[in-house]
Amino acid sequence: METLYWTCLIIGAVYALFSLVFGDWLGDVLGGLELPGVDFLKPIVLAGTVTVFGGAGIILDKYTTLSTSLVLVLSLAAGILGALLVFFAYIKPMEHSEVSTGYSIRELVGKIGEITIPVPETGYGEVMVRLSGGNVVHIASSFDHCSIAAGSRVVIIEEQEGILAVAEFEKQDVLSSLSHSSLR
Repeated sequence: METLYWTCLIIGAVYALFSLVFGDWLGDVLGGLELPGVDFLKPIVLAGTVTVFGGAGIILDKYTTLSTSLVLVLSLAAGILGALLVFFAYIKPMEHSEVSTGYSIRELVGKIGEITIPVPETGYGEVMVRLSGGNVVHIASSFDHCSIAAGSRVVIIEEQEGILAVAEFEKQDVLSSLSHSSLR
């Protein structure tokens, strides 16, 4: 029986190592193919079951005086418990997850954007901000209460109730103020 336990443990460990090293590549090659069937019989769950069964069998066989049949039953129970744990603690929650490019609108304060829909003196327009995950577009108002044309570069001054208050970003003013301060 010890050979069976060691075989299961080694097969599970090799599978885990293989999936760690080649899992993403293999998923790309197969195009995200999912095999039909019961969710509980996914390969990762089965591999976890086999590995826990083997490990529990080795430990119980070596460090207890239990009979061979009782060790086998307890190892199977440990394997099933391990499968349940993997399934409900890892597989089920991950089925409903997605890669997120989430950000907080408050993080946009201080960033540079571009006006896509002109901002009037007292109304709303639209500003596009480039983030690492792509571009985001938000409602914008003029912080200085002056109109801002489409295509203008702006800096986001503040956020209030989901609206970004923006001001024109003028390179010449920034450069001239920098050169004046360096001459002093």
